[in-house]
Amino acid sequence: MAVQQAVRDFLENERISYATLTHQPAFTSQEEAAAAHVPGRDWAKTVVCFTENEPVLAVLPAPRVINFDKLRALAGAQAVRLASEREMAELYSDCEVGAVPPLGPLYKQRVLVDQRLARESEIVFSAGTHTDAIRISYSAFAAINHPVVGDFSELPKVGESSEDGRALWV
Repeated sequence: MAVQQAVRDFLENERISYATLTHQPAFTSQEEAAAAHVPGRDWAKTVVCFTENEPVLAVLPAPRVINFDKLRALAGAQAVRLASEREMAELYSDCEVGAVPPLGPLYKQRVLVDQRLARESEIVFSAGTHTDAIRISYSAFAAINHPVVGDFSELPKVGESSEDGRALWV
């Protein structure tokens, strides 16, 4: 599969310079980073969340997990929960489930970025499939997304992977 057309069109319409990467199929952000030969700190993991009834894209480095109390505070919300696979399939019908690119304006959604990712000069993220990725400068990413940047991630606890942590409401 190739970079989803909607993603390609969006980046080109925004006149953003980017590179595409193709890798072996991978289904977690850490696996994708490894398959693409990208350090985990540079892989922008997109986690689809809901604040009350509004979908938002939480973007953080692949090896980290969300601290939902901090994310809720950063989002200015009463509650935050993870989107279900059904909700993701409905919201991002142009993407494979679990391969949502962190392009809020494309989906008319807010983007919240963990401050650690914002320190990187370049980031890489899923391009809508489990085999394709986009490499982009962080400054270009920020220019198109206008993200809210803050501290909402942490290292996984012992015995927990970076893909764990499916809390309901916090």
